[in-house]
Amino acid sequence: MSGIMGFFNSKFPPPMNLNPRDRPSDPLSRLRFALETMPGSRKYVFTPATRAEILSELYDAFWGPYAHLFLPLSNSSLPMHATLSQVQAELSFAGAGSEDPSGGCCDCGDPEAWRRDMQCPFHPLLQEAEQPYDTSIGASDTTPRVVPRSISEVEIPPVPHYPFRVAFPPELRDNMGRAIGYALDFLLDTLDSSPDDPTVPSNEADLRLQPTADPMQKDQYCVIVWNDDKHSFDEVIQLICDTTNRDRREATAVAHAIDELGREIIDMNTNVTRLLEIAQVISKIEIGVTVRRAYDTFREQVVVVIIEWLLDLTRSRLGADTLIIREVIAAELLSPRHREGNVYGSTSHIPDLSGEITNPCRMDWLFLYHTRLWKKPRISLKEVYASVLILSQPHRIAIGFHFAAVYPRLVDAYLLVDREAETSIKYFALQLFTVPTVASYIVLHHDLVTRLLDIIVNFFTNQIADKRILNTSTTSSEVAELDVESFPFKSKRFMPVFSDLRYLCHNEPVQQLIARDSSFIRKFAKVCRLFMCVHPNKRAVTSHVEYETDAWISVFNVTLSLSRVIKVYGEAFAWATPAQLLNAVSIVVSEILAVCTLTSEKLDKNKFSKPVYHDIAFGDVEYTIVEFDVLEGWVSFHHSLHWLLAELLKHIDILSEESLIHVGVASVRDLFMRISTESAILTMIDFPLRVLAMVAQIRAGLWVRNGFPIRGQLLHYRDFMLRELCYDQDLYILQTSLIILDPNTVIVSILDRFKLLQFFRGAVIHPTYEGPQLSSMVEEVLYVLITLLTEKGSASKMPLPVAVRREIIHALAAGPCSYTDLVKRVAERMTDDICFEHVLKEVANFRAPETMSDTGTYELKDELYGEVNPFYYHYARNRREEVEVVLKAWIKKKTGVADPVIVPKPIGIETGPFSILPSLLESEALLQVMFYAIYNILVLTEAAGTTPPSAEAILDQAFYLVMLALVERASVFSHLSVIQVFEDGKSLIDIICAMEHDEHFKPYTTRVGWILGEMTKFVPEEVQARRKIVTVPEPGPDAETLKKRAAKARQEAIMAQMKAQQASFAVNFEDVDDDEDEDMEETLGEICQHGSCIVCQEDLNDSKAWGTLGLVQPSRFLRKHPDSQSSYLNELMGMPSSLDRSSEPSPPQSTAFPPVDANLQEDVTKFSPNFDGFPAQYTCFGLHTSMCGHMMHMECFQAYNTSIRQRHRAHATRNHPENILRKEYICPLCKSLGNVILSTSRPSTLPATDVLFPDWIRAAGISILKSKPDIVMDSLQFRNGTGEFVFWSSQDPNYAAQIRRTDNIDSCKMLDSLMTVAKNVSQQTRHLRERPEPEPGERGSGIYLPEELIGYTISSMEVATRGTGSSGGNVADSLTETQTRMVRSLLGCLTTLAKLELDGRPDGGREAVKQAIIKRLLPEWSRTSLTSYSYPLLLRDPFSVLVETAAVAPEMLQHVLVLCYYACLARTVIGMVYVLNKARSYSSVQVVARSHADIFGDMKMFFMSVVRHSPVFEHTATLVFETFGEAQVEKMLYAFTLPFLRRAAILCRSVLPNAFSTPSSGNPGDNEYTRLLTLLNIPPLSDLPNQDTLQNALSGWCAHYGHSHAASQLNCGVVLDYPAIYRLARLPVVLDHLFNGRDKVMKCARCNTVPVDAAICLICGTTCCMLSHCCMDVDSNGRGECNAHTRECGGAIGMYFVVKRCSLLYLYANNGSFAQSPYLDVHGEVDISMRRGRRQYLHSPRWEEIRKTWLNHGVPTAVARKLESTVDNGGWEML
Repeated sequence: MSGIMGFFNSKFPPPMNLNPRDRPSDPLSRLRFALETMPGSRKYVFTPATRAEILSELYDAFWGPYAHLFLPLSNSSLPMHATLSQVQAELSFAGAGSEDPSGGCCDCGDPEAWRRDMQCPFHPLLQEAEQPYDTSIGASDTTPRVVPRSISEVEIPPVPHYPFRVAFPPELRDNMGRAIGYALDFLLDTLDSSPDDPTVPSNEADLRLQPTADPMQKDQYCVIVWNDDKHSFDEVIQLICDTTNRDRREATAVAHAIDELGREIIDMNTNVTRLLEIAQVISKIEIGVTVRRAYDTFREQVVVVIIEWLLDLTRSRLGADTLIIREVIAAELLSPRHREGNVYGSTSHIPDLSGEITNPCRMDWLFLYHTRLWKKPRISLKEVYASVLILSQPHRIAIGFHFAAVYPRLVDAYLLVDREAETSIKYFALQLFTVPTVASYIVLHHDLVTRLLDIIVNFFTNQIADKRILNTSTTSSEVAELDVESFPFKSKRFMPVFSDLRYLCHNEPVQQLIARDSSFIRKFAKVCRLFMCVHPNKRAVTSHVEYETDAWISVFNVTLSLSRVIKVYGEAFAWATPAQLLNAVSIVVSEILAVCTLTSEKLDKNKFSKPVYHDIAFGDVEYTIVEFDVLEGWVSFHHSLHWLLAELLKHIDILSEESLIHVGVASVRDLFMRISTESAILTMIDFPLRVLAMVAQIRAGLWVRNGFPIRGQLLHYRDFMLRELCYDQDLYILQTSLIILDPNTVIVSILDRFKLLQFFRGAVIHPTYEGPQLSSMVEEVLYVLITLLTEKGSASKMPLPVAVRREIIHALAAGPCSYTDLVKRVAERMTDDICFEHVLKEVANFRAPETMSDTGTYELKDELYGEVNPFYYHYARNRREEVEVVLKAWIKKKTGVADPVIVPKPIGIETGPFSILPSLLESEALLQVMFYAIYNILVLTEAAGTTPPSAEAILDQAFYLVMLALVERASVFSHLSVIQVFEDGKSLIDIICAMEHDEHFKPYTTRVGWILGEMTKFVPEEVQARRKIVTVPEPGPDAETLKKRAAKARQEAIMAQMKAQQASFAVNFEDVDDDEDEDMEETLGEICQHGSCIVCQEDLNDSKAWGTLGLVQPSRFLRKHPDSQSSYLNELMGMPSSLDRSSEPSPPQSTAFPPVDANLQEDVTKFSPNFDGFPAQYTCFGLHTSMCGHMMHMECFQAYNTSIRQRHRAHATRNHPENILRKEYICPLCKSLGNVILSTSRPSTLPATDVLFPDWIRAAGISILKSKPDIVMDSLQFRNGTGEFVFWSSQDPNYAAQIRRTDNIDSCKMLDSLMTVAKNVSQQTRHLRERPEPEPGERGSGIYLPEELIGYTISSMEVATRGTGSSGGNVADSLTETQTRMVRSLLGCLTTLAKLELDGRPDGGREAVKQAIIKRLLPEWSRTSLTSYSYPLLLRDPFSVLVETAAVAPEMLQHVLVLCYYACLARTVIGMVYVLNKARSYSSVQVVARSHADIFGDMKMFFMSVVRHSPVFEHTATLVFETFGEAQVEKMLYAFTLPFLRRAAILCRSVLPNAFSTPSSGNPGDNEYTRLLTLLNIPPLSDLPNQDTLQNALSGWCAHYGHSHAASQLNCGVVLDYPAIYRLARLPVVLDHLFNGRDKVMKCARCNTVPVDAAICLICGTTCCMLSHCCMDVDSNGRGECNAHTRECGGAIGMYFVVKRCSLLYLYANNGSFAQSPYLDVHGEVDISMRRGRRQYLHSPRWEEIRKTWLNHGVPTAVARKLESTVDNGGWEML
């Protein structure tokens, strides 16, 4: 009983005389009793029924007798397993369910979250309540208080002004509070004994010593496996199978539970030894595993239900009041805990909060115990906190108060313990620290900023013990040392801690506090001091560094995170007064000097020494500067204190003389002189100067022996996105030094640090730098000087929009670029700002992408090139040169000047301390730099005869400085240029004049002219005295012109000589015999026409067998007309009359990008089912052939195949692009997939026949009568078919014997390549073929090649051209040479097969096959004893008869075509009767007017004559015709028969191009049907009354059909092809519209859920679960649903749009690849996985390109090319 009674404390007295077997009557007591007795009574097995019982008890205790207030009267209790919010939403109780339960934390009603009210109908803006506690900042000397009064002692008032309050009894409020309070206490009592992290006890004794809440301490234990992101499903499933003897299905379910819930029990029993063995095995691969008592585990499962219940309550309502329940939960969370359980065993793991928090409340404990929970309950608890957080501002402050109280412990757990960091409660800081009132409150009352700084210091100094960061003050950083190889630096989890600090300090109230209270900057400066000069580098001089570590990466991660906080700290001083800012500057300067002068113990004295000064003479003056050699000493990239000082000094408005005068300081210089001395400031600036010198030396190649780490550090330091945090800060410190110190001293210091003093004294030979290195260093130092003099971003405190504008203009100046490239050139602070895209639209024009591979680009507006500065400090040398070329071209276009001068713009700093920068251009030291930069180049050029390396760049920079000086200080600088003399008594003006006419420096002539012209305005005599006067010669040919003339004369002479040789060549060959010449031309023509072998490059001719490469693939591409939906009939009514003209583009109709009407809401729930996809059951199976057009010799092809097999053997683990078992290969030239090689023949040159159709029919009949009965030929036709020939079937058993008998081995090998592929496919696809065929093993079994290979291929070609073409041509004109060659090759295979079968006949059996075809077509022979076909001709596709004719008798193709067309008409009428008979009952078809009477004539007569031979059929047809009318029937007949004519045109043009050439007399305005009838010479149906022979043929076919068994059963057997343009599934124009109704339109039919990772089939529109185990096909080796669906839909190929990944997925025969999405964002770029989160729009050209890939059967080749381009050992899914 002691265990049971332990739950009843003084707050809840137990019922008197309680018998454990009796259930108490009080609901709360019943709840207590149930939870206490349940583990034992359920034998520690937690089932769904257990969950339902716990929920029932919780709800009963919660509402007591008032359930009717939460549910309608008819539902006084909840159904089993249901939750309250779910039932309320289903029953729409008091408006429940009207809001979209999208989750998340809504800020609509929070006045601090929005600049203006959002007018949200669900969350009106709440009026601020009177705050019961002070959140003000206080006076400037406010010091944060660490021990405040507990906020829990203050009663938080109800949310005021809430309009939906409901009256309810007070005892209900008490019931709710007591039930929630007890549930929370039970939860905490259970977690008291739970571990912080999953570990396995080493032995049984340790296991039994684990803390437990089990009073009986029974030896029943559970092994629990915890979730992580490191291990795969398969790995865990196999491990569970091996250790627990479960089968794979059970193990899979357990693995899914671990992933979904966060952990799961895998075994439970009393065999402790066995359980420990299981746990030890699992833990060896670093999977989290615990062994706990079953009692404690059961209680933890109860805790999960309690958390689920609490979350459900936050979503529920009491009547219409949605706040009261959450207010009760908040009150109980903020109330003190009542400990009711006992923990047996060690209690050391229960946190002792007595010294940290007075009277901790339940929320404090929940925050602390968050680590002890697992995935699902963690997420649910965070949702509970969020729901309470948004109640009101007092609630936010209260929660923030408690969160801040335990924050150090939460950070300890996050950094050192937590396995599942992504669900850590530490991330809840983002919700709290970004709220200004909460941030200011916790900073004031908890001094949280200081505590965060202490955590950072103690963590990185590795002051860690017992998985806790020791709590020492920030001052410890003075003696603490950093070890960059230690765990803290290698951990990546520290970044969110810096982010939390940044969130806190970014709030305006906290910023004001930082500015006003100097303790903040003092503490932060000490933290920055910790990272000063961390990880220094020293140049490796003689040998390469032995071991290249990657510690620099960790160091950069830390210091860049710190520098982002530095930026926020610095921005805070915008709120400071001059006195406060001066105080902060003095604090930071003192810290810097303490470090730089080694006063403090921070720097390693083995690497750094105290500053030493030396005297340097430069010009006529001696300067005392710091002595340091960057090539010899240690230099670090990281100077965080300098970065902080730079941020403080950017407040130039506060540092202006007008502001400083109020605090008794004259200027910034005066300020620094008061703080320190000139020498100390020189030491201070020397550290960032050393970095700049080191950067220059690395770029010059002086640090190559330091390896990649030094290059990596340089790239990070100067990276476009990060340089603002470090490199730019160091430059700004140097720029500031120019206004603090004597600028000449600073310039000399810079030259000294770059080791270039001697160069700028005239020495062109350097003791250390070699020639190119010296030039590079000079270039770098000039770049630094130009930047210091001209960069005004920080010096003028440029507003952010202006800075962004300047950055974008300079980024685009070199030329158009994509948005991604643009943001890589701009600092991340600017790209993250809201003004970036607005400014981009102002300064640039957007060019939308036009093609599949194109991306959107931005181009600078023309008028803005005038704002570009080619010496912008973010330009590298190459970029500067590019920009200069562009600018010159722009100026030339604008002014017409041939060689324009780009004049520098004024510096433009009008006010502030930096307004004196232009005066520095009068500096004597700078003048000396300009002089020697030019003079030394002149000397080196004169000595070598050519310009030295980098001379162009150095002169560009030097002239830029000179021109800038003339722009800013023209008069003074002009006089100085004359007065100041240097080497050999020369002045700057002397050497500039000397360059004016130097041949080596012609590119500078115009610039020199501009400079001298400007100087002439001030010192005209001096300029004229030195300037050379070059006399202009009299007009006449100059030397250059003479050279050109001579060259032209030589060229003319050579051309005349060549002409003479050609004439002589022609004369020599005039006597050659004409006949021989003609023969040669023919031979040459033949050889040239075929081309060359792509392997051996030899010409292809008859001396060796050769063929064309091709691919035969199984296909379910062709569509049958669905007879179950009226929408398809209506589509026929709206079809264009010509399919060989360009149709309207597929949706969206607009080609503009982004679409103009993109803001229109597109409701995907109103789309047709499955995104308008075509139903997969209405597709036809066949073989499709395609050719890439490349040709090979047969022996080359065999050698190539051998090499492929060798590659497969050599790389056995690679996922190869081709499959040898399927006979596949990759074309060596175009990388297309192939599996056959086919011989090629020339097109026939037969002209159009003059024999009339009736005459041909008569002659054919007579020839048959004269011929003897051919019993052999009759036996070679199907008895159960419609006249097919057995030898044209892919599985014909006689083929193998016949192929062995042949003599022509090579040509038969090519035929065999086709037959092998066809046979393999045929054997696997019998179930997909609908026509009757013999059984396997019999003659004629398998795919019928004329119909299901050649007919299917030509039909696919025809479908692919629908809706394309131009006026003046037809479908046959659009054929390529490769396509016509392919058709002839396939027909040649049929001819060869017939020849093999009928070997020995004089004509290869052609005549016999020809007569058999005629007998089949002519009705008078169709029912004779010789040809007793059981199936009527009209059940057969007439096009296959046409293919057979083209193969064996192309000469009668024209006449057979007429018969086949009329057979097609009759067959279509039969098919239409059945389709329209179904449509008659359920739909109304769009009304159209009759428009093709000239083609079809009397429709009704023809319609009824076809069906008159069967009374039942005739009656049905009459009803159909009366229902739909003549016009609609005519339109349908037009649509259904037009594809036959198009296919016939393709076939005929390929076989007989001369006989079926496009007539020149045709009218291009005619519809396609008329034009094709003319092309094919077919009499139209309207002319049928004049065609007796055709009438007889039709009558015979229709009679045979009408009298057949099929008609009497109304079993049509005629399936009509889908005649419209083929479309893919319809995707919404705007991608986010897809998510609006995702629960309705994206639901998986297999598992009936909305997939986490949905893939939409683009062929049929079905939604599949991708990368999910729920729909895995276990029977097919664990393939996912996409592969399974592909077999049902596309056959061998699949095309999917993967929604979450935002990409295409192509599948082909167990391989696949990902392709770019058809969606582009507003910048015209692909956003894979939607990482950037911008709105995306469907790009029409990309969508059309995807459709073309599908139409042309290009998916296999697309997949193969992707796999071929990479060595894939891990599976294509990883690509």
